[in-house]
Amino acid sequence: MRIGLIADTHGLVRPEVVEALAGVERILHAGDVGGRPVLKKLEVIAPIQAVFGNVDLPGDPWLEQAVHVTAEGRTIHVSHGHELGRPTPDRLLARYDAEVLVYGHTHQALIERAGTRLVVNPGAAGPRRFNVRPSVAILEVTTTTLDAQIVWL
Repeated sequence: MRIGLIADTHGLVRPEVVEALAGVERILHAGDVGGRPVLKKLEVIAPIQAVFGNVDLPGDPWLEQAVHVTAEGRTIHVSHGHELGRPTPDRLLARYDAEVLVYGHTHQALIERAGTRLVVNPGAAGPRRFNVRPSVAILEVTTTTLDAQIVWL
């Protein structure tokens, strides 16, 4: 199963996102969405689930505190990461027990393996901030493998 991972759109869906996520079966958004119009644009690509980020409006009915899903029998946890203060792979691994941990907040794309577990930050797909290149990620999940790649926009 191919899953698109995106974070920190801050109200912007770049045209390159549509191309980068073409063919995914599901999209998981790791927060700082920037409003329902972003989700509507992403829904055109694939079904989407999204979590609150620290700049999203409180009480938005389209956003969840955290998302826990199973794909191909593998567990995936999505949160923005701000709930940990300064999120790092080690902090996420210590706090959550899913096989794949997806987060945003730092705007820094990252893929880190920890034994059989995988931590992914797809980077920031929205407006350029903090001198980082916009990106998303693709998560490949099978019953026997977990793999991810950063897609630079």
